[in-house]
Amino acid sequence: MLPVNYGGHAAYQDTFVSRFLDLFPDPFAVPKQTWDVIVKFWYLDLSETDTIMQEFYSLLGKPATRFPSCLLRSYLLSIVLKVDSITEWCRLLKITPLYAILSGFPVDDTPGVGTFYDFFNRLWQSDKDNYVSQIKHKKAKPEKGKKRGAKTPCDTDSAAAKLLPLMQRIHLPNNNPFYLVFRLYKAQFLDESVKRELINPCHISLAGDGTPLETARLERSKRICGCPKGSKCGCRRKFSQPDCNWGWDSSRNKYFFGYHLYMFVAADSENDLPIFPILERASRHDMLSFLHTFFSMKSYLPEFHIEKLLLDSAHDAYPLYEYCKTNRITPFIDLNPGHTGHFKYKDDFTIDEDGVPVCKTGLRMHHDGVEKAKHREKYRCPLANRKKGCFCEHPCSDSKYGRTVHIQQKDNPRIFNIPPRDSKEWKSEYNKRTSVERSNKREKIDYKLEDGRHRSSKMWYCRLYAIMMLQHLDAWKMPTRIDTIFTFSRIANTE
Repeated sequence: MLPVNYGGHAAYQDTFVSRFLDLFPDPFAVPKQTWDVIVKFWYLDLSETDTIMQEFYSLLGKPATRFPSCLLRSYLLSIVLKVDSITEWCRLLKITPLYAILSGFPVDDTPGVGTFYDFFNRLWQSDKDNYVSQIKHKKAKPEKGKKRGAKTPCDTDSAAAKLLPLMQRIHLPNNNPFYLVFRLYKAQFLDESVKRELINPCHISLAGDGTPLETARLERSKRICGCPKGSKCGCRRKFSQPDCNWGWDSSRNKYFFGYHLYMFVAADSENDLPIFPILERASRHDMLSFLHTFFSMKSYLPEFHIEKLLLDSAHDAYPLYEYCKTNRITPFIDLNPGHTGHFKYKDDFTIDEDGVPVCKTGLRMHHDGVEKAKHREKYRCPLANRKKGCFCEHPCSDSKYGRTVHIQQKDNPRIFNIPPRDSKEWKSEYNKRTSVERSNKREKIDYKLEDGRHRSSKMWYCRLYAIMMLQHLDAWKMPTRIDTIFTFSRIANTE
């Protein structure tokens, strides 16, 4: 049974001030860095956590001794202080009174490790800690990119053409196991950023990108079959991290084991504020992760009206442009140099007034069909015969089929987009796509996302959303240290 928090956030503030002044009679002696943390957490109102989680506690039995708001505040504080182990954090709470009272706990009665993990179990709305079973077959590593810096090979056009209609038709549900964690994040951080006018949900510009999330150096598994030791059997094994697998990190040119974190960020916010993430398998391509994350976000945040979509060249696929055109979204997507049929023609070819290509000998080429999927017309050499080859005195191709040229149609949304790619408006807007890269840097470098010592999707989602909460908290304008000290003195004199 969850006890009722009658005083709410005001009761937490009054209790903290009285205990803080007992520990530090002279507040000005406290270091400025410590005050920066105190100010943030003293003004952070998490009382709605108790209201939201009330329904997830039993109505009968012994009342719980810890408020969920205090446990969440304490967990956020541990991440700010770069403490990655729950066991280590519980030890620090016992020996550091300031951490205890800032979390909302009595100095002589701090929670243990089990209390925190009970809280995480309530946040994860599933009996299993992972999405898939731990018992499964071992899979091979994905293919490497053909060149340094190249991503895992994927036919993005084909993948988007197959999955986009499916995603639009099935309407992904918003009842994933991380739903309660997302609910706390949205109610107390995302909505608060909207109230502070840091995000405009009615006219939002979204930047999306995937990034590797390494959770372990090795893939841990053990045998459950009776095959002799040392034999390379193909039997199923028990994996410690079944939702993770091997992926190819093109930026570091190496394999990694873990997740593929796909993140959407408000590109038009000054603070690169995160909106919605999904932890995909490491072997997934950016296009597949984008489709799953995008339509999941639409089910969780239906009130967000997307006006612009900023993506890199890994998302360059015709079906995605068609989707944006249908839904009145302006796409800002970089062209993939690996795709054929761009917007440049060979130097020895010219285009006639009616749009027909002319070869270097001055002959107009024959129309040879339309490729509707790629929005282009196909032309071939007029002197070429499919059976006998080319009869030109100076052939420009060794192929018997003859030289072919593709001309983009005027209704091609990939090439002829508005605003044009060579305009200042397009370049200025597309430069905002780096906001998602800066947000990923904040999560992985500043808040040490990959340092979590976890082996379950439950804990990785809790850690990820906690870091996103702190990103929003960092963007809020807080009172100064001096103003907070005077507020403490006024509260103490009132008591």
